[in-house]
Amino acid sequence: MHNCSIRVAGPDDLDGARAVMLDTVYRDFGTGYVPRRHADVIDPAAAYLAPARHTLLVAVDPGDGAVVATAALDSRGPAHPPNPRHLAENYPSGETAQLRRVYVRPGHRRRGLARRLVDELLAFAAADGGYRSVYLHTDPGVPGAEPFWRSLGETVHDEREDPGGGNGVLHFEIPMGR
Repeated sequence: MHNCSIRVAGPDDLDGARAVMLDTVYRDFGTGYVPRRHADVIDPAAAYLAPARHTLLVAVDPGDGAVVATAALDSRGPAHPPNPRHLAENYPSGETAQLRRVYVRPGHRRRGLARRLVDELLAFAAADGGYRSVYLHTDPGVPGAEPFWRSLGETVHDEREDPGGGNGVLHFEIPMGR
């Protein structure tokens, strides 16, 4: 499991990447496909392969060649709404590398694969030269998500502390030179 290869996704990887992403939103998030939030899942080529400052990585099992994990980065900062206004102001589009879709199939978790993918995304952001910060948000209800992201970055907003609990989303900044 440790020997999965990581590469920039190409057209032949998109069906496998989409399957990992959709399985995650249905199984782990329990939301299923929500068009306003998951357009990039349905068309990852337009979201991540076409724009020069965006990327989609896949981890591939050497045994069967299956995509077992994904991780993406784009240049869109958090939008307000639904995110708090101060986050949209502090992490503007164009200057912010947003990590997205860091998903690992259950049988491949807890083996360092997500960390390797994130390290590759951080290297991509640093090499771009135009990103000032790296941002992401996560659902703390997903097993392992909160401790994983806390091990890599700093919480910049915890919606569970908002009046009424907000959406319960955690927002992080990850140092580029980690």
